[in-house]
Amino acid sequence: MAHFIDRRLNGKNKSAVNRQRFIRRYKQQIKKAVSDAISKRSVTDISSGESVTIPSKDITEPFFHQGKGGKRQIVHPGNDQFSPGDRIKRPQGGAGSGSGQGDASADGEGSDDFVFSISKDEYLDLLFEDLELPNLRKNQLDKLVQYKNVRAGYRSDGVPSNIDIVRSLRGSLARRVAMTADKKVRLRELEQQLAALESDPVPDQQQLISLQNDITALKQRIAAVPFIDSFDLRFRNFQKRPEPTSKAVMFCLMDVSGSMDQATKDMAKRFYILLYMFLSRSYKNVEVVYIRHHTQAKEVDEQEFFYSQETGGTIVSSAIKLMYDIVRQRYDPAQWNIYAAQASDGDNWTDDSAPCADLLASKLLPLLRYYAYIEITPRAHQSLWHEYEKLLPQFDNFAIQHIQDVSDIYPVFRQLFKKQAA
Repeated sequence: MAHFIDRRLNGKNKSAVNRQRFIRRYKQQIKKAVSDAISKRSVTDISSGESVTIPSKDITEPFFHQGKGGKRQIVHPGNDQFSPGDRIKRPQGGAGSGSGQGDASADGEGSDDFVFSISKDEYLDLLFEDLELPNLRKNQLDKLVQYKNVRAGYRSDGVPSNIDIVRSLRGSLARRVAMTADKKVRLRELEQQLAALESDPVPDQQQLISLQNDITALKQRIAAVPFIDSFDLRFRNFQKRPEPTSKAVMFCLMDVSGSMDQATKDMAKRFYILLYMFLSRSYKNVEVVYIRHHTQAKEVDEQEFFYSQETGGTIVSSAIKLMYDIVRQRYDPAQWNIYAAQASDGDNWTDDSAPCADLLASKLLPLLRYYAYIEITPRAHQSLWHEYEKLLPQFDNFAIQHIQDVSDIYPVFRQLFKKQAA
């Protein structure tokens, strides 16, 4: 019984080529659907990809068909119902399409919007397409990995300078032992027979000559085995191992004071989760430092950053001072690309807003590649926003954006990290 195993790379009943062609052709519609979908679900729920809906009018294609209505005097091939001269009822014109909210009709046909499922990888590719970390130092993070030659065992071919003599001789010895072992055993047997025959007072001369000839031939065969052969040669093998040439770090500063209600905190977390997914998918060797603050700032791990319930008053400068201390202790700006994203509702102790701007201008911004401030509030801007606005003309590596509701998160994210023109 024959068994057939399907080893094709494409899944059953799928065509990866046609799928990718479809995504390329309707990319703008799919990207718009993905952008709309992200505000309607948790950005952490990406394991199953996304089902996007494309209006049917956007995927219609021209095709040849008979005109609706009119007079046609023709008998089509394969006709088995009519003869020349027969009179048939004229078809009614019009074939409706679309899924509008008009009244029902007994005539015409309609079509629903096209629903298309994309995988997790396709979803993230579309989500973060055309985005990058701004002001990236050339030949660093976009070409973050350089390669170094490291030892990786042995190979049977190579240049003479890489020959490993000890390994080659070891292989030669193993080959010679394997090829001559049975011959040497046979040689010892023949030599024992010859010795016994020679000890005989009246040896059989014909048998004696035969044994001597066999021994001579066997010794020649053993001697014919070369001491070293090209098969024995072993060369040191080297492979290229990727090594980071430079490093990048992203500081995430989140306000968790009492003025940040649960809905505002959820929007801040959505933004940071989106940022984390972008960094982990688009770049390698990027560290993330999490800082939560109210009246006091604290460096925390990822779990505590997103799920801790600690709260308090609001002193934003505490987070900026802590970030500056961490940069001085652990991240040399000459070796690191340093980025920061700060999220707050803008409600700060009035006397603290000006010092925040001074700290950024005098200490942090000269060291950073980019600093993004996101204010999450439906209300009017407060003192912190106005102090930060004064820094915009002075620093091109500083940006501020306003988020009012969940639907603003992804557009603001794209605006902050859109790819810059070359």
